[in-house]
Amino acid sequence: MAGRSYTTEAVVLRSFRLGEADRVLHIYTLDRGRVGAVAKGIRKTKSRFGARLEPLSHVELQLHQGSSDLQTVTGVSLLRSHHAVREQSYRLNVGLVAAEAMLRLFPEQEANDRAFHALARFLDLLDELEPGAGRPQADPLALSFQLKLLWLSGYLPHVTSCADCGAETGLAGYSPRAGGAVCENCANGALPLTREGLLGIEGLLRRPLAEAHEAGLTERGAREALGVITASYEYHGGFRLRTLAS
Repeated sequence: MAGRSYTTEAVVLRSFRLGEADRVLHIYTLDRGRVGAVAKGIRKTKSRFGARLEPLSHVELQLHQGSSDLQTVTGVSLLRSHHAVREQSYRLNVGLVAAEAMLRLFPEQEANDRAFHALARFLDLLDELEPGAGRPQADPLALSFQLKLLWLSGYLPHVTSCADCGAETGLAGYSPRAGGAVCENCANGALPLTREGLLGIEGLLRRPLAEAHEAGLTERGAREALGVITASYEYHGGFRLRTLAS
């Protein structure tokens, strides 16, 4: 078989059917970043891969890279199944937001070990997440993870002073064009942002993922943080996450 094979850690971000028995996988790997792969015969009853390649599974993969854009899965070892995420709708919705954010912010075959380890840590925490009363999309863990991905992508929103004039007081909005919060004088056309939102975003950025729920995020603060994240996606990446609209 022409081509070459390699082994890498990976997280399955998305999968969809191909033909009668195969599945196409979108995976994020430790060694090569985002990769597209096909798992042949995975939908057959006697498949040796079976449930090991469910979305959000953390696995060690053997992949074969041939002439096709899609690599071929030749072996799988399950490291963490994260079945607790898939079995609870709130956790699953949080996880699907994170998976889509990874797909859109890191679309290339380019290794980013910090992004990979952030994703693995996020999924470990998600296994233990207690469902909240609000929308899963506004859960502090989901917001914290997306803000950290924006940082790793080079799009971190600056919220401690006006991104236009440098003023440290009177911050009243968020401008993706300016790259952060703006004061009242510079807020023409900006997304409104209250002190609750500013403090919430700052708290999420300052804390590790494990402490996201200690950021003191109010309902309004969470809503505004989500607005900042969405505006950053639209301005810098030209996309919207479908999972945030559900």
